[in-house]
Amino acid sequence: MRYLLTYDFMESVRVTNQWLGSTARAMCSYPQLGLIVNPAIQMTAAWGEVMERSFARMTTRPDWAIYSIPGDDGHDHPVAIDTILSRPFGDLIRFDVQGRAPTGRKVLLVAPMSGHYATLLRSTVVSLLPDCDIYITDWHNARDIPVSTGKFDIEDYTLYLVEFLREMGPDTHVIAVCQPAPLALAATAYLAGDDPKAQPRTLTLIGGPVDPDAATTDVTDFGNRVTMGQLERHVLQRVGFKYAGAGRMVYPGLQQLASFMAMNADKHTKAFGNQILRVAKGEASDHDKHNTFYDEYLAVMDMTAEFYLSTVERIFKGLEIARNRFTVAGKQVDIGKISTVAIKTVEGGKDDISAPGQCVAALNLCSGLPEEKKASYLEPNAGHYGIFAGKSWRTKIRPLVLEFIDANCHVPKTLVKDITAR
Repeated sequence: MRYLLTYDFMESVRVTNQWLGSTARAMCSYPQLGLIVNPAIQMTAAWGEVMERSFARMTTRPDWAIYSIPGDDGHDHPVAIDTILSRPFGDLIRFDVQGRAPTGRKVLLVAPMSGHYATLLRSTVVSLLPDCDIYITDWHNARDIPVSTGKFDIEDYTLYLVEFLREMGPDTHVIAVCQPAPLALAATAYLAGDDPKAQPRTLTLIGGPVDPDAATTDVTDFGNRVTMGQLERHVLQRVGFKYAGAGRMVYPGLQQLASFMAMNADKHTKAFGNQILRVAKGEASDHDKHNTFYDEYLAVMDMTAEFYLSTVERIFKGLEIARNRFTVAGKQVDIGKISTVAIKTVEGGKDDISAPGQCVAALNLCSGLPEEKKASYLEPNAGHYGIFAGKSWRTKIRPLVLEFIDANCHVPKTLVKDITAR
């Protein structure tokens, strides 16, 4: 019961802060106060506006907001989001560009399950959509999944990827971003041993902890420093009475967000302070740079307790992927069996979450893969988000990934478009 009450207490704190923000905004925006020359009134109203929006976003699932893309025929092509496979903990969805012929590049984006929704990769999807047929893993918020549905850990995650790849067929190109990189590698190895014809053509791993011990970060230090008992005692909560998953043990999104913010507290404090000043001066807008970023960053989702614990215990502490000792449903997954799938790793020189060395370790694990099917790239000036979103991704990494796909694809392709010219 104490876990249920703790979860509800966190939600109560969030609602209270949202209410305080809306109250301050409403009271200090009262028209008659405009007669008083006091900047404190405008600053308080601005503080309230930023506070209300920020805390409201924390429990709101962002929309994809991808409605159309321009075509070579000079027309805009509507984009429909179709669910290809629906499963309790996540769906396989497709961005169907209507009226466009297949591009020859069928890409599965594997989104991370690390506290944010798959919409965190919205800009990645938008940048690839003109040149690729895009599918993505759309993970569900654990708080909305009834306890009766059962568990979901990293083995289940891997089997979901196996099922999605079988559904999509062998001409698939996988791009796994951050957290799922080691599990996407494991899923490919699982298929190499169990169903070789269902393997993807290529596997691109971007900034993922395949070998967390290859380079230390605050994330790996934390994983090695705390015990599993401490995590169970201090991190996990039971979903409160408000949601369909009431009683399910989770790592709450709000608690994850607190950890994210603490890692770069000074940076976030400055960003919000500057935004309050912009709002007070009337220089902010609904879709300015700050709101565009934080509307997504603050929208967090709960992670099942077993997924979080198994990730820490088996990926970070036990190094089961790094040492090629990972098992799924009692079956040994031998990464060395991958022999036909071309694999590329991408890392950022300034990545403080998955430091350089952690992801490229995947290539050494693929002992059965010819060297000509291995590739790696290090973007020196890119941080963690820069290697899959932003300028570094658009101008440098994206073209290299598409070239890698084309070099290992036997299906006729359309020409790659230069999105930087848009």
